[in-house]
Amino acid sequence: DPDRLAATAALAIAAGAALDDAERAAVDAAADFVAAGGAGALDDMPDPTSTGTPGDVVAAARERGATVVATGGCFDLLHAGHARTLAAARRLAGQDGVLVVCLNSDASVRRLKGPDRPVVAEADRAEMLRALVAVDAVEVFDEDDPRTVLERLRPDVWVKGGDYATDELPETPLVRGWGGEVVAVPYHAGRSSTRLLARLEPEPVPTGGTS
Repeated sequence: DPDRLAATAALAIAAGAALDDAERAAVDAAADFVAAGGAGALDDMPDPTSTGTPGDVVAAARERGATVVATGGCFDLLHAGHARTLAAARRLAGQDGVLVVCLNSDASVRRLKGPDRPVVAEADRAEMLRALVAVDAVEVFDEDDPRTVLERLRPDVWVKGGDYATDELPETPLVRGWGGEVVAVPYHAGRSSTRLLARLEPEPVPTGGTS
């Protein structure tokens, strides 16, 4: 099944798997899919986008003494930089911990990125993120920065992907105020939604006569 093959590979890469490992996992998943009866088996499969609310996910983690990690951003046009950030954040949560993604709403993205953004609406961006094995829940927020949602979730670790100086982030004093840690994971140079969109823009047509 080509859709299952592609989806499994994408999820494995997002979780931090190497390309060859992701390919093997995808082939195995496709083979299992066919052996189980193909599309007829789909009715018995859980919905990969079904998760508890962020509050429920965090409360359950607190109850079992697990680490709560959060990261955030617009996540417009998912790319390898996003995948690496999410995988790194998930590793910080540990085996029993959880990762909550704080997602800028459409209105928030427009204010931050301009009237032509986002390309992908918040409902679809949230669904795509929830489908990733690294992500336990997605919380959409409408403010220009995540301090309000962080105050509500109070994660043990707040992760930023990129070349940020953590001491300069506006949310750092807030997170440290309840004993949380702020971590900047390595920046994946050259990968961004803005750069991807720029490559899709048509090149200007030359004007004037020929020499």
